[in-house]
Amino acid sequence: MADNVTSLFRSTAAHSPSMAALTREGDGSGPVDFCIPCNPYFPTPAMFEEMAARLRDIITYYPSSADTITGELCNLLQLPPQCVAMGNGSTELITWIDHLLVRESLAVPVPTFGRWTDQPMETGKRVDMFPLQESSGFALDLAQYAEFIRKRGTRVAVICNPNNPDGGFLHKHALVQFMDAMADLDLVVIDESFLEFADAEAEPSVVQEAMLRPNVVVLRSLGKNFGLHGIRFGYLVANPALAGRVRSMLPKWNLNSFAEHVVFMLKEHGPEYAQSLQQVRRDRLDMASQLSALPGLTVYPSQGNFLFVRLPVGAEGTVVRDRMLTEHRILVRECGNKVGSSSRFLRLVVRPQVDVRRLVSGLEQVLYGTRRGAAVPELATGTSYSSGTAAVDRLVSATNGAGMQGLAAQAIAAGPPMPAAAQAGQSTGAGMPMPAAAQAAPQQIPQQIPQQVPSQIPQQIPQQVPQQFPQPMAAPVPAQFPAQIPAQFPSPIPAAAQFPSPIPAAAQMPAPGPAPAPVPAATPMTGPTPPGVPARGGLTAAQVRGTNGLTPAPATGWPNAQSWPNAAGMGQAG
Repeated sequence: MADNVTSLFRSTAAHSPSMAALTREGDGSGPVDFCIPCNPYFPTPAMFEEMAARLRDIITYYPSSADTITGELCNLLQLPPQCVAMGNGSTELITWIDHLLVRESLAVPVPTFGRWTDQPMETGKRVDMFPLQESSGFALDLAQYAEFIRKRGTRVAVICNPNNPDGGFLHKHALVQFMDAMADLDLVVIDESFLEFADAEAEPSVVQEAMLRPNVVVLRSLGKNFGLHGIRFGYLVANPALAGRVRSMLPKWNLNSFAEHVVFMLKEHGPEYAQSLQQVRRDRLDMASQLSALPGLTVYPSQGNFLFVRLPVGAEGTVVRDRMLTEHRILVRECGNKVGSSSRFLRLVVRPQVDVRRLVSGLEQVLYGTRRGAAVPELATGTSYSSGTAAVDRLVSATNGAGMQGLAAQAIAAGPPMPAAAQAGQSTGAGMPMPAAAQAAPQQIPQQIPQQVPSQIPQQIPQQVPQQFPQPMAAPVPAQFPAQIPAQFPSPIPAAAQFPSPIPAAAQMPAPGPAPAPVPAATPMTGPTPPGVPARGGLTAAQVRGTNGLTPAPATGWPNAQSWPNAAGMGQAG
């Protein structure tokens, strides 16, 4: 039975097996879930009982149209409906953003949520991956990221805030400066799927700012913060033109009856929802403290409902994952198949203290034997990154997603220097290790990549806050935008408690190697990439899948205004 359960991980590509699959292979009951980032305190037991009593009607009849459900959600969140598009989970919206708004290239820091790397590559876009450095706690330096985007000539920029899997957080004013500095790009996406769990700032969301800008989309999840992953619902916020473009492509009934029922229930349960978020934040501090006490285990600061941890030297993530599941019935997320991570890292979802005690006890036995400080598991062969498509995996391994040999070195050179081991093709866990084969390959640089780099971008930003970004631009307000935008609201959430200090001292970084060959300047491509033609240096979808293109690849005054959190999920509306 144990072999059957652990074998599921080898057939699920870049994600963990579903809870349903694990339950079928087990004894009929699922494990304690530290893998799927879901709010454990919401819905309340009374809400579940109400849904159960209505189950027959919910699953028997068609839901209302997506416009009706979206209108109710916008009433709750005080957002104009013309600026919102609801999807069957955030993944559906990522797919449509890629198809409609990404025309040739996309930049994304890694590690991050896998669909932001895999989805554009599957449709032939060039993906420029900016490696986050372990030595800096995987913090994203916005100035360096902006410079990387300029050097690569990328047309779309993505930022997840907080980032998944590390929980890294960027303050609102820094993101707004970045958005304005990137006003000439085709698109800037801020993925706020986990933002409602953050407490570092009272009003951290940039949804209000996004609606005023011509090229910004904010993506938000409902399943994660409402504790209902299985329903599959999320939404994006943008100016009416962008939001309408996505909304016009969605099916009329893309949202199911469960989603409708929950959205219309929420107006009566604002206080319980706010309390659930506060409890998750308290649990996060307690869980980080307990895990930090384990010898050799590093816990990185997080503003999500999960913690990113580095295992002790010699511990192999797949071994730990499998033993935790088979010996202790605990499911953890091993991150060896995330680009920019390795099998030394786990992502652990924040859960109630009783579950955390069980987690810590299991880790003690698996990592150290019966007592702390004993031997760790023998080093095993870790899982390499897998997108589920062999051609995509080879593309990532050899080219950093750029579609041509040698570009990985160029991408890495734009950021902080990599350790010598990584330059030699060894995995260090700091950023994304470079394969030796790619280093040895001749430098084949696409001729279309512009060389211009804005000299005024600062080289260092204390605490991730940029002092001044280049090209500040005031974006015009779309003509069809509603006359009034809801104001921000005060927050009752207390200031964040002092986070335990889990970040190790920054490691000494060796001097960088020889500078890469200069990238020749050329006239940038204009207009959309024609169908079937690869983006600059990229691949068509058929090429990525290894086919000839003919064979499809296998398979306004709203209720309870005083009690419901606003669109940022942090304050009280009204």
